[in-house]
Parts: sequence; structure tokens; C-alpha cells
Amino acid sequence: MDDGLFDQHPCDAVFAMHNMPGVPVGHFVFRDGAAMASSDYATIRIHGTGGHGAMPQRAADPLVAAASIVMALQTIVSRNVDPLHTAVVTVGALQAGQANNVIPALATMELSVRALDPQVRLLLEQRIKTLVAAQADSFGVRAEIDWRKGYCVLVNSTDETDFARQVALQLVGPERVTLHGPALTGSEDFAFMLEKIPGSYLLIGNDDGDSAGACMVHNPGYDFNDDNIATGASYWKALVRAFFVS
Repeated sequence: MDDGLFDQHPCDAVFAMHNMPGVPVGHFVFRDGAAMASSDYATIRIHGTGGHGAMPQRAADPLVAAASIVMALQTIVSRNVDPLHTAVVTVGALQAGQANNVIPALATMELSVRALDPQVRLLLEQRIKTLVAAQADSFGVRAEIDWRKGYCVLVNSTDETDFARQVALQLVGPERVTLHGPALTGSEDFAFMLEKIPGSYLLIGNDDGDSAGACMVHNPGYDFNDDNIATGASYWKALVRAFFVS
């Protein structure tokens, strides 16, 4: 994208498919509008004053401040975001200290922040930065936030999604097509392409129930269902043919 992909190779529309465990194999799922969340990342470093665990009054404990920040962050989704909107604030890592009798000088936290609406995405960034700074100040420590923007919200265009949906209906029949599935809080770099070119990102089921194909992606037990190869390839063939005919 940064190298000018669509300037060098203009496109009328773009389409992509991702397999989805938990959905019957070969079943297609479509969704108009916001379909996958934005994903931003933050590293929070809490700088305090280390000291002896037996004399905490001589230190400024960043670990206690970090623990309070973890809990306070949970109130952003529940008290600042519209209940009808989707947002996720996950603290995936908290690292501080190495000994039970030493108050560390530094605590580090890693956050994953997701939203299905660009305005909610901005709100989350603003509230996290404000809350972290205020919490740190209340404990007499200093917070440093490294905020890194990741993927944008993936938004499927209406016309192209309807076109892709009709192709699936013709190929496998209505019993194997979900016309408008739920949005996902996972993220996808195809979203950057959809910012530039109309298109649609669709799902094909990898299997449900207790089969190996039902194990979620990004898991060591995940197993791609080879039965999808024929169905997926047939879908792309049908989509390209229908696109040029239309």
C-alpha cells in the first residue's frame, strides 16, 4: 500500500476470504459495513522509586500503581463507551520486579485496544492516556505511554458485499450462506485495502463441533480443513466469472 499498489495496479473492487473455525465447513458468512475491529497497541511504563520491601514508605511502588491502572482501564469500556458500541481493552502483559522483598523501580504493561467504530477508537486512546496519567500521579509515580496505531476498522462496502453474497448463494445454496453475520473483534490488514477500494471480506467455515477444524486460529492446535480447498477455489472462479459478466 505504501508503495502505491493501487496506483500501479488499479482495481475496480477487491475481495478476500478467511476460514473461520466454529462455522460448518464450506459455509459462507457475509457482513455489510464494519466487520472487523481496529487494533492499536500501547506499552505503558510506570516509573517509580525502588526500595526494600520491608520499608515501602521510602519507595514509590510502580507495581501497586500498575495494578490499579489494570483495574481502572476496565471502566473505560463499561463507563465511557456507548453500550451499543463495541470496544475491547486488554492488558496482555504486566512485568515488574524479580524478588519478593524488593520494590521495583519500573513496571511495564502491554495493551491491545480494539473498536468497531473510528470515533470509539479515538475515544479509547484519549481515555486511556488520561486515565493512566491520573492514576500514576495519584500514586506518586510517572507514566510513559508508547501508543502505536495498528489496523483500521475493516468496512465492507454494501454493493460489493451483496455481489459476493449472491455468488455464494448461486454456488452452494441459501442453507450454506449466512447473509449478515456478526462483527468480529479480531483485526485484518485487508482493511487498509478496503479504505482505498470498494470490496468485501468474507468468511468460509473451517468446521464446528468437536473436530480439529473447530480449534480457533492463532492456536497451536489449529488445523486447516482441506475440504475447504475445492469449495473456496470454486467460489473464486464463480466470483471472477460473475464480475466480468456483470
